[in-house]
Amino acid sequence: MHFVYESVRSVINNLKTTDNVRLEGDAPSLTIIVPVLNEIERLPFLLEELAQVQVDQTIIVDGGSTDGSLQWLDKHFISGEKESHILIHSDAGRAKQMNAGARQATNDVLLFLHADTVLSKEIKQEVQKAILKDHRWGRFNISFDDPSFMMNIIAFFMNVRSKLSQVATGDQAMFIDRSLFEEVSGFDDIALMEDVAMSKKLVKLAYAPYSSSHRVITSARRWKKNGVLRTVVKMWWYRLAYCLGVSPDFLAQGYRNIR
Repeated sequence: MHFVYESVRSVINNLKTTDNVRLEGDAPSLTIIVPVLNEIERLPFLLEELAQVQVDQTIIVDGGSTDGSLQWLDKHFISGEKESHILIHSDAGRAKQMNAGARQATNDVLLFLHADTVLSKEIKQEVQKAILKDHRWGRFNISFDDPSFMMNIIAFFMNVRSKLSQVATGDQAMFIDRSLFEEVSGFDDIALMEDVAMSKKLVKLAYAPYSSSHRVITSARRWKKNGVLRTVVKMWWYRLAYCLGVSPDFLAQGYRNIR
């Protein structure tokens, strides 16, 4: 009887080991896509932060910078590992730039990162965990790089709104299974609200986002520059106008003034 027990336990342990190997081998690979435009002051910090994340591939898509960003990236970003570090050019516009980056990606999952958002070192493992749990897209809660009480309140309500509405914004480091991204033909080629439009497309297909409490840190620069209250009101107004059917091209003309 003891022999039978030991034999069964051995089989179970072997199965566990085999399963662990399978899961590790099947862990999805990750490409980070970063659209940039005139970010020369931010780029050195961005590359340093991306190096800490250690993802499989990073694609930076320049949208026609005129401040020296492109020349700086040509010098500092390209390495001998061309498959893992790719710099490409695109027409300006986040949707255009992110779609261009996605076409160059070679990995299982695409994470779209704003240049002023900082990822933690554990982000790759968090994305893999979500995908292995059969979530095909998701986003992260945010904190601001300004720890003031007011910015903490704004971050709290942004995270709650995203959780309830199942809509992710670009600041939240949206990630999407590449096959799903291709299935919905990428981001709509619109001048504004491409992240909202993508979220609605995915939810309409009955794909709920993985809403991670794992945080990314985003810049409060536009809030500081334009005033917190004024920026809050404008952001909600643009969101409402878009939901009411106002053209993203029209909205973008005013939105540029609060970036």
